Amino acid sequence: MKKILYAFVLMVVIAVNSFAQQTEKKYESLWEGKLKIGAVELRLVLKIYQTEDKTHHADLDSPDQGALNIPTTYTSVTDDSLKFEIKNIGASFSGAFIKDSALVRGKFAQSRMNMPLTLKKIDKLTEVKRPQMPKKPFEYNEEEITFENKEANITLAGTFTFPKGEGKYPAVVMVTGSGPQDRDESLLGHKPFLVISDYLTRNGIAVLRFDDRGIGKSKGNFAAATSVDFATDALAAVEYLKTRKEVDAKKIGIAGHSEGGLIAPMCAVNSSDVSFIVLLAGPGVSGKDVIVLQTELILRANGSKEEDVQKAKNENMRIFNVVAEETDSLQMFNKLLAMYNDDISKMSDEEKKKPENSKESFDRNIKQILSPWFRFFIKYDPKPTLEQVTVPVLALNGEKDLQVDPKQNLPEIEKALKTGGNKNFKTIELPGLNHLFQPATTGAPAEYSTIETTFSEDALKIVKDWILEVTK
Repeated sequence: MKKILYAFVLMVVIAVNSFAQQTEKKYESLWEGKLKIGAVELRLVLKIYQTEDKTHHADLDSPDQGALNIPTTYTSVTDDSLKFEIKNIGASFSGAFIKDSALVRGKFAQSRMNMPLTLKKIDKLTEVKRPQMPKKPFEYNEEEITFENKEANITLAGTFTFPKGEGKYPAVVMVTGSGPQDRDESLLGHKPFLVISDYLTRNGIAVLRFDDRGIGKSKGNFAAATSVDFATDALAAVEYLKTRKEVDAKKIGIAGHSEGGLIAPMCAVNSSDVSFIVLLAGPGVSGKDVIVLQTELILRANGSKEEDVQKAKNENMRIFNVVAEETDSLQMFNKLLAMYNDDISKMSDEEKKKPENSKESFDRNIKQILSPWFRFFIKYDPKPTLEQVTVPVLALNGEKDLQVDPKQNLPEIEKALKTGGNKNFKTIELPGLNHLFQPATTGAPAEYSTIETTFSEDALKIVKDWILEVTK
């Protein structure tokens, strides 16, 4: 559920995966500005360089979204103007130098938006502060490990941390949220799982965090997997922990964030070796319901007009209903293509030219919609599985979480656990925290990288105290 679904952010995030790896360049100038989108401000950094033929090129960063080194497809620098274009995300800028200043004032356009943007020349990139980032040497043991998922015939890689000294410790397996994630759940300059594992291990709890299959040093095919497959990876991690002499095999739990909070209950009902689960912003309703509300809340937080919010909501519902009802991939594709063609036929020539309405945009989005993960997630209702969970459960949500809304999900988690007769569970809505459990102003994803805190100390303490209580 880290997939961010509103226009500007979605387009930039798509570009990140393609262009994150760049060769070293010598930039001749750096320009920084802030885009104001409703109530949200996004920093943009343009990094200009010249090639051997003296033509100008540039890379664009959107630091607040973790998007780095997106190459421009056109760059023009003259005595009085600066222009650039990035065709694959439908973005462009045209501005004029302000005389006797280090400023360029102009317009940034993308999708349906045309916004004022002033770029200021800077000497160096702004340093991002992450005060919670653990620093070596650690006061506990840390090992790089691998373990086998025999069911999937793949090797997974991770980091096992455990307290120093003799003894058997309670242990927890960390399970990441949606999208390809490394063992630290690295996102927008933050490493939440590194911070969590450091805190728990310093307080007497062993932790295993691992790269998703096909990511980092783990083997396997991420694109072909669903949440069910990821659950087998987590259970393989539990099997590994049972072999460690430092771990009390009767006190192994799973802590999952976002989609990981959907996977943890699967693991608990499929293995008697899982003795507790922690759901960090885990869903209590179907993926369809989560994403429809997620899109609505984020658009509103970004200041979108109500008519645009309702239009996006209706479009999502139309698409998700087809995905939920149709099992045949070709039939699903044909129905969605027919919907697209029908929508296009009703547009003006000007609307048809917009990047978000292009066939290329449709083709890009349809790949995600037809993926095994998305099709499973849209349909899956976690409540029947939660009703079967008998081990202790801690479910936490941030009050300002716009991706997995606490008002939508926590009551359903509690209801399902009660229906199933679970006698040991706790659900907590934490004031002022967002989807990443950071102290937030609006909760919008655009804030994530601007917040120095990686994971609330209050939330860390609640998780630690609860695990030590149920495993004593």
